[in-house]
Amino acid sequence: MPSRGCLISRRQFVASVSQAAIAERLRAQPAAHRTRLILLGTAGGPRPRLTRAAPSQVILVNGAAYVIDCGNGVAGQLVRAGVPLRSLRHIFITHQHSDHTADYGNLLLIAWTSGLQTRVDTWGPAPLEKMTRLFFEMNESDIRTRVADEGRVPLAPLVFSHERRSGGAVMKDGNLTVTCALVEHPPVAPAFAYRFDSADRSIVISGDTKPSEELVRLAHGADVLIHEALFPSAVDRLVAMLPNSAALKRSILSHHTPVEEAGRIAQEAGVKTLVLSHLIPAEDPEVSDEMWLNAARRYFKGRVVLGRDLLEVD
Repeated sequence: MPSRGCLISRRQFVASVSQAAIAERLRAQPAAHRTRLILLGTAGGPRPRLTRAAPSQVILVNGAAYVIDCGNGVAGQLVRAGVPLRSLRHIFITHQHSDHTADYGNLLLIAWTSGLQTRVDTWGPAPLEKMTRLFFEMNESDIRTRVADEGRVPLAPLVFSHERRSGGAVMKDGNLTVTCALVEHPPVAPAFAYRFDSADRSIVISGDTKPSEELVRLAHGADVLIHEALFPSAVDRLVAMLPNSAALKRSILSHHTPVEEAGRIAQEAGVKTLVLSHLIPAEDPEVSDEMWLNAARRYFKGRVVLGRDLLEVD
């Protein structure tokens, strides 16, 4: 245990030990399903947190990794979850907010430096193609040097970006059928929720959204719905002391879903399990786990899971 004079706090030490223990357990356990779902980051917003990473999830099918959203630190979270970075095959971006896109390019680059040699397709709203191209241009010197000096295959030809403007069918391969729906997250548009159907599971990820009937239709009968969740009464504490507190409070309340409403949406959609994630606020000691869960259960009669980083949802 670190002494009082160490550079990291006791809280940070405990958090790091807990994350390591979770990752080790994930690696040691056989998969309960052919299709696995791991929460990589469960905090809402771009500000770094001590105990929760930025929003991201990974679905694993037959050794292939499908990553949804790329918040800051996503590559490290994949490693902590025991997911080989070279297994990356698809990336899905829900919308253009930095807590969902900050490490989009970095994930591609770091996966490549970790042995990725296979095609990766990326999907999401504009300007996804421009983001991809400019990221490769920004890192051209490093990429060129590693190709010449380390014998790597070129990175850019491996990556195929696909911009979406509307809901509907996204892609289908031997593992998953992916569809999406437009959701409401003003002023950011378009914003998407995604549904992933495999041979044994159906998983829906809301992205950031106000309560959305389009999402209810997309999630109809799904096994798992991962839905963003807001605890409105705690927003004043979240924005306190910030110079833009009034505008930020208005923004947060205008385009996110109160946790009770997430439960209502799950009930209307008839899903089996509701997972609360993209929590706002992410680390408020006055909002207990029981408060989150009880609020969601006001309308939802099924199973409710409070998301935490590196949790594998069975």
